[in-house]
Amino acid sequence: MNTSPAVPRPLKIVHFVTGGFTGSTKVAIDLIRAVKDNPRFCTMLVLRKKSSTDFERVKQLQAEGISLKVVAGWSHLATIIELMRICREYQPDILVTHGFSEHLWGRYAGLLARVPHLIHVEHNSRERYTPLRLLQARWLAQYTDKIIGCSEGVRSRLQELQFPAEKICAINNGIELNQFQSAGSLPLAERIPGIIMPARFAKQKDHETLIRAVALLRDKNIILPVLFAGAGSSRHIAKAKKVVNELQLNQQVHFAGHCGNLPFLLMRHQICVLSTRYEGMPLALAEGMAAGCVVVGSAVVGVKEMIRHGRDGLLVKPQCAYAMADALEIVYRNSTYAQLLAAQGRERAQAEFSLATMAQHYEHVFLNLPHKNTTELVERLVLEN
Repeated sequence: MNTSPAVPRPLKIVHFVTGGFTGSTKVAIDLIRAVKDNPRFCTMLVLRKKSSTDFERVKQLQAEGISLKVVAGWSHLATIIELMRICREYQPDILVTHGFSEHLWGRYAGLLARVPHLIHVEHNSRERYTPLRLLQARWLAQYTDKIIGCSEGVRSRLQELQFPAEKICAINNGIELNQFQSAGSLPLAERIPGIIMPARFAKQKDHETLIRAVALLRDKNIILPVLFAGAGSSRHIAKAKKVVNELQLNQQVHFAGHCGNLPFLLMRHQICVLSTRYEGMPLALAEGMAAGCVVVGSAVVGVKEMIRHGRDGLLVKPQCAYAMADALEIVYRNSTYAQLLAAQGRERAQAEFSLATMAQHYEHVFLNLPHKNTTELVERLVLEN
């Protein structure tokens, strides 16, 4: 008679997120990679198709061994129906819905598919909640086990939106630090004396303020080359290029598009800038710090929690080219201070912004969800509606 203990089956988890390959997509992918060889977990990534979905990157992820499906994004109903069918077939224990508005459609699909546990992850401090969508989100919160903010600033914002306080927690975003192991061997003085801004082109990001700041510095005979590393909206790219042309900065400002070698580029630049209107917890800034750059960021929620002004980076007034120019001039003219900021920023990233730490916190949430009778949950929904 075989008396060996039964091996518990893996916990099946689906991560549902935008197919736009934004920061929230990266977090979902990193969480899947972190448990890829962990026998306790079996994961799937589901992307909501966007006009900007890069199917070459989809193929790369599938070739990497990630179980991945793409659902329709042309209508909310189509998204819900396709995700519901995937959940019914895969039968996950947990559905993790990342970002707005995916966390709405994802949780509707999860309820219809009778997924035992639903998790809502908020990735920004400012989302486009209309009164109706906020009402939907609050209703869905009743059937959601955890509501996770990607930073303390986002957690506070979730409380302001009156989601159930007992369900809200904060888990800081994390990055793969191994990519930046050689950063310490690349002194700041030997790097490209210029700026890299790793950010997609979107309404949220504020490339224009950085462009105008660089023009102000040029008038002081400070010539700083700028590399915009990121793809995104063609409309916002065109808008940024128009400003560059108007200010005659074509020789200084370069548009690189999506950069698969971003860690390499960061470690070869002196300054990493994130000019932005709002954030959750920007991975690009954490990567800039880990790469040993001097980081300069807009003083908005999500960035203010990451940069301790004057200690491991500089914060500037949002959407103010003069404030941005002043901060960049300080870094340019004071190399000793710049080296100190860069060194302390790198130490901070290593201590607080690791992917391993983020993954551990999510695993703790997954493994400590209460047992739930799915049949009772569905019956309750039917009675209420």
